[in-house]
Amino acid sequence: MTVSIDGPDFIALQVRDLEAAAEFCEKNLGLRRAPYSPPHAVVFDTKPTPMAVREPLPGTDLDSGRPGLGVALWFATPDTQAFHDQLTANGIEILTPITESPFGPMFSFAGPEGYVLTVHQAG
Repeated sequence: MTVSIDGPDFIALQVRDLEAAAEFCEKNLGLRRAPYSPPHAVVFDTKPTPMAVREPLPGTDLDSGRPGLGVALWFATPDTQAFHDQLTANGIEILTPITESPFGPMFSFAGPEGYVLTVHQAG
């Protein structure tokens, strides 16, 4: 019998400043904290996959390069333009302009501590 995995069921971004990263996610992304978070992390009530920011795991050197280099994190929004405008108004660095993609209009921006996050218009 072959055993396989499903899609991701938890995502955590390792960050230097946990509270600043959590505040970024709440203020700019509209995320809400889950009722429970383990020590050294803030978990958000995101669906279908929970997401967290957390202190670095032992042996992780966040100063050795851009956080998340080589990983693409995409999120859905009901209104790409409105979300883009909201981030711009909050002074968040937009890395790529809104462009069409196979997943609808999309753009990328600098998330907590420099993680590149991409947003596309859902449905």
